[in-house]
Amino acid sequence: MVWVDMMACGNEQILLDTRDVDLTIRRMVEDLAAGVEEPEHLALIGIRTHGVTLARRMCDVFAEDFHWQVPLGILDITLYRDDLNELSQRGKSPIVRPTRIDFDISDALVVLVDDVLYTGRTIRCALAEIMDYGRPSAIRLGVLVDRGLRELPIQPDVVGVTLDTTPGERVLVRLGEDDEKKGVWICRANAQPGPGPAAPDGAPT
Repeated sequence: MVWVDMMACGNEQILLDTRDVDLTIRRMVEDLAAGVEEPEHLALIGIRTHGVTLARRMCDVFAEDFHWQVPLGILDITLYRDDLNELSQRGKSPIVRPTRIDFDISDALVVLVDDVLYTGRTIRCALAEIMDYGRPSAIRLGVLVDRGLRELPIQPDVVGVTLDTTPGERVLVRLGEDDEKKGVWICRANAQPGPGPAAPDGAPT
């Protein structure tokens, strides 16, 4: 686990570069594999959007380093959000994309994967949705970045980087989608990070 002191952070700071991201993902997979007794029961489910990319990278490492063919599921938690009524009252229509879990999760060891863990509300929604698909033997949580500031009692089992952040800071994760540069950055809400888009796909939750 990597601890980063955010007190010295300016408007923008790179936390992980391309090489660091790859090494961190590989270490996360090794940590997960160490606790798996029956690889045939392991499954990864990524939360849209960057959680899916991260889970896919992890599946690749499982195949390359352990020769495990781990099934990958895709979860969209939009309809399980606890602020849908609030969004509707403000005239906003969330975009709903498909959830794809094409395997039986009953009695499986499911690893839920997301890029950034913040308040814990996204994970609460994801857990509720997963249970609608079956009853896994256990669910583990793997995140690339844990930025703290939790609002719910949810903690990850496997973490790439642990940060001490403030609500006014933002964590940006880029995992090489669409030829973007890989990396993790921290910046103020009004900062314009050079290596990627100014804002993530959605506010981290």
